[in-house]
Amino acid sequence: MTELKDLQTRDNPTWCPGCGDYGIQAAVKGAIVAAGLSPAETVIVSGVGCGSKLPHYVRTYGLEGLHGRPLPVATGVKLANPSLTVMAVGGDGDGYGLGMGHLVHSMRRNINITYIVQDNQIYGLTTGQTSPTSAKGTRTKSTPGGAIEMPVNPIELGLASGATYLARGYAGDLPHLTSLIAGALKHRGFALIDVFQPCVTFNKVNTYDFFGKRVYRLEDDKTFEVATPGNEKAICEAVRRGREMGDRIPIGLFYKEDRATYEDEEPGLAEGRPVDVGDEVVDVAGLMEGFM
Repeated sequence: MTELKDLQTRDNPTWCPGCGDYGIQAAVKGAIVAAGLSPAETVIVSGVGCGSKLPHYVRTYGLEGLHGRPLPVATGVKLANPSLTVMAVGGDGDGYGLGMGHLVHSMRRNINITYIVQDNQIYGLTTGQTSPTSAKGTRTKSTPGGAIEMPVNPIELGLASGATYLARGYAGDLPHLTSLIAGALKHRGFALIDVFQPCVTFNKVNTYDFFGKRVYRLEDDKTFEVATPGNEKAICEAVRRGREMGDRIPIGLFYKEDRATYEDEEPGLAEGRPVDVGDEVVDVAGLMEGFM
């Protein structure tokens, strides 16, 4: 049985004090424990950004890749060894900017991966430029007159693109976020969790105080029903709730669907896992030395 102490690494995070990434890290650890996963059978792949250092701070297998490219790498890991639990993490610029094309295709393929987007509505690592989820009118060093673009809406994007587990969380509500991630890890199919993650250094608008006054849990609203395929009324309501970004902002599970994963229908995998090489013993010591 995995315990939180089993996920502790020798390195401690170096994020800004109060960064929302601390909450996401804690929720990921808690979710791994809650889902009953073994660290040796879990892989975390990240892109480039402040939060993309997460694989350094959770004791599982991990790889920090290229900016906007965690999903292609995570897909390769999953197809090479479908028995692994694979998680990808990255920021809103990483996932909704540079990696947008990879995200859409991963969702429509329904790869069995959990993708956590650390959405602070700003480019934090590069010191505070407008990101794809920054609200129209946001003033930053890259948009001193205010952003003129409409922001990406991850909930509508996920619904349109085929994600089979679609949720929004908040780094300031650790028990709720842990539950959402644990549910995604247990789900068979592509899970997208957009997480509000306050950037305490460069985003002075979308703060803990901002979200604390606005977020509410969908499961606490008895009139809300998690949308499923064919339930058009619930799907329309999920879209409407996903657009709520004013005085009230919902967090929780918006949509869930059970359908065949890409791995289920990939003909090559019917013959077994690519990592199975019969009786041959593969020595990876030399390869590991080049990456450690």
